[in-house]
This record gives sequence, structure tokens and C-alpha cells, in this order.
Amino acid sequence: MRTARKGSVEMPAFVRQLVKETEKRVSSFFKGGRGGAAEGKQPGEKEEAIPSPYLDRPVLDKLTEEGCARWGITYALGSMQGWRANMEDFHNCAPQLGGQLADWSFFAVFDGHAGSTVAQYCSQHLLGHILGGIEPEDNPEKVKEAIIEGFLQTDKHLHSVARREGWERGGTTVVATLISPYYIYFANCGDSRAILCRSGQVCYSTEDHKPYSPLEKERIESAGGAVTLQRINGSLAVSRALGDFSYKGAENRTPSQQMVSPEPEVCVLERSLADEFLVLACDGVWDIISNEDLCAFIHNRLRVCTDLRDVCTQVIDLCLYKGSLDNISIILLCFPGAPQFSAEALHQEAELDDMLESRVAEIYDELSAGGDEPDLLSVLTVLASNVIPGLPPGGGIQSKRNCIFSAYYQQRETHN
Repeated sequence: MRTARKGSVEMPAFVRQLVKETEKRVSSFFKGGRGGAAEGKQPGEKEEAIPSPYLDRPVLDKLTEEGCARWGITYALGSMQGWRANMEDFHNCAPQLGGQLADWSFFAVFDGHAGSTVAQYCSQHLLGHILGGIEPEDNPEKVKEAIIEGFLQTDKHLHSVARREGWERGGTTVVATLISPYYIYFANCGDSRAILCRSGQVCYSTEDHKPYSPLEKERIESAGGAVTLQRINGSLAVSRALGDFSYKGAENRTPSQQMVSPEPEVCVLERSLADEFLVLACDGVWDIISNEDLCAFIHNRLRVCTDLRDVCTQVIDLCLYKGSLDNISIILLCFPGAPQFSAEALHQEAELDDMLESRVAEIYDELSAGGDEPDLLSVLTVLASNVIPGLPPGGGIQSKRNCIFSAYYQQRETHN
């Protein structure tokens, strides 16, 4: 039977304090330094406001979910709005399908753009269109055909709804996986991405669909479009998506031949006892961290965390601290061969935290010797210049920022 728990995770107070202290500098950077009167404008003269895609401070609260299937898979989801003005990510987690597909699972991340309506619609309807063409027999070619047809039918029905409801603007990328007893099916449409890790290494990843990729660019130009500034007609940064119907109006061309194609790229891999975990995530993750680093980081975190939701929230925090300005969503699926919790690894983690706290205290005292209270940036700068052994692989010092922040504010409170 499927079990699932949902909840929200609030960011610790000291991280909120850091955001509060740095938000003015960050906000000024995002807005291009438009803090005063606009150049060429007289005082009191009104200027038309251009909505910013970013907030003055990030929304740090996280949505989390976890569950399992009777055949051994466990999963967790984590998502956060972050610096974006709106949350446009959606997801679908179905660890155990019904009927004759009771031993099958489906998971997907939908990364919307120009609004969240399309992503929300597709998260509710894509699976149904896919399942409509799947038979109980696990025939890879037939399942691939069903997945592709499911995407195309979803886009077709979406277009009808959009015209009826009057919201033809907007689209969504999709990365999904359908897991059967013998195979793992990957479907990718856009620049979200999936990776599969076996024996501690990335053994497979989907390919991003970008307008400047040779085959994608050829299709775009054949449909009457152009690739400018690495975007379709200088605007859209992905070349495959559901929705985006303003890019799908070329006459005498099939849906898959339009500037923006709704056809996913589908790959099939045989399952292996060496399968450890699979990750689906939006580009808010992949723009910041490589496939190999994320695999190494999750592999390490699984040995010190007993709750998969904690692993997802740590990945989100890592991406935020590394500079992600986008919505961030990740689904982590663990197979029976995934790394297991280790008391020894947890002990090493505790020793690392103690060492970092001691080093922060030493740096704080050294910088305080001049009589001034050191700010957090000064402490971080000195700490980052040190060689710190034992940091989580793939995460680096950014993955321990919560520990460092806590130690800094503890020192400041003690000294004051």
C-alpha cells in the first residue's frame, strides 16, 4: 500500500536573518541598481513600472512529501519558490499505479513559464493520457509509443482548453519517469532533467532541449523561427514544451515539427540490482550543480539522513546558497540498492560540524581583536580560504552554511 506524508519546512531563523541583512544588496543587483530616480527623469516625474521576475527576498518555506510502494521504492519531493515572484513548478508522484499496473510507478516535474496554469493542468492530466495507451505487457517499444502519444494528446487537449478559457500564453517543460518491474522509462520535454545513479556514478542523464542545439535549431528555422540570444525569436529559452501555442502555428507542419515541439525524448533502460537512486529536477537545480556533483552529494547525504525529505531540503538549500534564482523542485527516488544510513558516517558528520563551529569561533576572536565586531561576510571569507577536510562531496562549504551561520550568530550573541 502507498503511504505518504506531506508538510512544510520553515527555514531556520538565522538564515532568515542573513537574508534580511543582505536583501538590499541582492535586490539592488536584481533591479540593475534602480534604487533612485531613473536617469533622464525629473524628480516627481512618473516612470512606467516594469514588474520584476524576482522578489526582494526569497520565499524560503518548502513543500515536502514522501512515500513508498510495496515493491521497494521510496521517494521524497521538495520544492521551494525561492527568489522568483511566483511559484510555477508542479509535480505528480504516483508510486503505485492501479489495476494491472500495480507494480508500476510514475513521477514527473513540471516547470512552468509565463505563468503556472499550463504546468498545473499538465500535472493533472498527462499521466491519464499516457496510461490510456499502455497495456499490461511490458513491451518497451509500445510503452515508448504510449508515452509520446500521451504527451501529444495532452498538448492537443490543452490547446482546446486554453482557447476556450482564454489563456493561450504560457507553457511548461516536463521530465518524467515511468518505472515497470523490468524497465525504467525516461521522458524529457524541455530543460528539466533526470539522472540515474548506479554504484555511486551517474549512468544516465536526459539531454536538455535548448534552441541552440543543432537539431533543435534546424527544426525551429524550418518552421519559420530564428534563434537569437540562444532563444527562439529572442524570447523563449526552451525548444520543447507543452503549451507555448504562439510558437506552434506554422502551417502544414505536424506538432513535432513546430518551433516548439511537444514531443518528448524517451529512453528505456533495463533495471539493475546496482540501481541506487533517480533524480528528477527542474533547471533551478541543474543551472547550479552538475550531474556528477549532485550524485555525489545525494550519495553522501543518504548515509547521514534517515528521512529522504531532509535530503531534498538540503539539495534545495545547496542550490539556493550556490546562487539559484529560480523555483527549485526535486523528486528523489531510492531503489533497494540505495546507500543506507551509517552511524559511522553520522559520527563523522558531527565531528565536521564541531570542527567548523570551533573554526568560526577562532576566526571571530581573531577578527574581533581589532575592536570591531566582524560581520558574517568577513568570517565566511576567511573560512572559505581555509582547506577544510571532510566536506560533503559535491556540496563543498556551501552545504554546511547552516552550521556556519548558526556558529557565527552564537558567537555574536556570546560576545554581545
